[in-house]
Amino acid sequence: MLGGMQDWQLRLSGLIDHAAREHGQREIVTYWADGSESRSNWGELRQMALRMVQALRRVGLRPSDRVGTLAMNHVHHLASWFGVTGAGGVLHTINPRLFDEQLEYIINHADDRVLLYDAAFQPIVDRLRARLPKVEHFICFDDGAFADWIATEDGDTAWEPGGERDPAMLCYTSGTTGNPKGVLYEHRSTILHAMAAVAPSVANLEPRSAIFPIVPLFHAAAWGLPWAGASVGAKFVFSAVNEPARLCELMRREGATHVAGVPTVWLGIFQHLDATGQDLPPFSQAISGGSAFPPAMVERLLRAGVRITHAWGMTETSPIATTSYETEGWDALSLAEQVRYKASQGRAVFGSEVRAVDLDDPARVLPRDGTSAGALQVRGFWCIKRYFKAESDAAQAPEQWFDTGDVAIIHPDGTVQLTDRTKDVIKSGGEWISSVDLENAAIGHPGVAEAAAIGVAHPRWDERPILVVVKKDGAEVEAAELIRFLSTKVAKWWLPDAVEFVDEIPHTGTGKISKKDLRERFRDYRLST
Repeated sequence: MLGGMQDWQLRLSGLIDHAAREHGQREIVTYWADGSESRSNWGELRQMALRMVQALRRVGLRPSDRVGTLAMNHVHHLASWFGVTGAGGVLHTINPRLFDEQLEYIINHADDRVLLYDAAFQPIVDRLRARLPKVEHFICFDDGAFADWIATEDGDTAWEPGGERDPAMLCYTSGTTGNPKGVLYEHRSTILHAMAAVAPSVANLEPRSAIFPIVPLFHAAAWGLPWAGASVGAKFVFSAVNEPARLCELMRREGATHVAGVPTVWLGIFQHLDATGQDLPPFSQAISGGSAFPPAMVERLLRAGVRITHAWGMTETSPIATTSYETEGWDALSLAEQVRYKASQGRAVFGSEVRAVDLDDPARVLPRDGTSAGALQVRGFWCIKRYFKAESDAAQAPEQWFDTGDVAIIHPDGTVQLTDRTKDVIKSGGEWISSVDLENAAIGHPGVAEAAAIGVAHPRWDERPILVVVKKDGAEVEAAELIRFLSTKVAKWWLPDAVEFVDEIPHTGTGKISKKDLRERFRDYRLST
């Protein structure tokens, strides 16, 4: 027996229809790479997307065909999210920070037929064009070509019909080990993720919100914010230039309420404010993810009266799986307790479930006791089942648990505390040392801008940690001083055996610290007994 309710397919075109119908005049502001600005709204964006549907059909796009975008954050890129999926195609957002070989691989592996790109990435396109035999059309977003391409259409068409299980977006992992892997989102999973993201316990979005996603549209679906924002008709502010002075100016001028960026973005903003003596722009919510949010940054935002959503997830989880939402008794906590919780990865949101299993015996599920560290697994409504074109499932059947590659402790109240990546954890004398906790403690030093901990070979203990540090501009920090500082923050046997000061720490194409590159750089490093 079936229920008695109407049967509607969960398709992404429903989001833009709602936004245009109920919030059509709500603004979408873009600061372009050339310094110009433009203003649009949800009603105009819907028309732009419908004209794009017609243009894609004109060049022969079929349902489930892939369309790649090599672009930063702007209104034309956002329009392609609804235009490509509205035509029944699959939007493949591409990270332009990857190496040419990786870009060539993922574009060809995705079988992209159309490539939309920013003028700033013309040199990349010129280098790769001859190596992309499956791409039939190259269209520049911001030199007039995109506008001319859709200008001949009138937008008098309908969205492609289809089912909610049809593919909608394709996003590749950064490929730190082997070739990047594609994660193929569907309309249903993406709609469910958007509905979860607007909740107060996640991004806390509503029609009054003015969202400034500094996180790129190409990175893990910009944490799902464009889809969630459309569902409530929020204002959007985009900048194709991520320069801290410009970002702060736009926050103030456009009245941004929700600002989303990885910790390195927040670090750049704080450094700019400190150098200029300015106050933090008056936004109400900071959203961060991608890597651990250092406690010092958390405390600074909390003291400024900003609500923090520290989210954890990955490309494979669409990406939000847990957030640091406030729980009962929050207001009674001390500032130090609030900082400690907000610096954690928070608790699972509805639609997502997490557990930790023994690192040496994955069949043993660990208790939520606040001390047992194990491999973190996740499953849920928007979690990956298998990688694109893979022959076997990535999630473990029949329970569908997916190995995240993270090491975590889960506390009795469900709070997830990441302690490392499974490939980055340091094992010294048979005991585990969390490189993440060590790094967070080091960043708390007033003279440290960035820190990374890696394990190096030791003749007695197998591995010992060393700390690689970038000093803040003008700061004078000595290794012995930093170790003394850490001695009050971590266990004695966790203290690094050496501190190496560098001008720059390498990062991956998604902005995370590249431990792989650091380990290669220090692979011949020798510690004495």
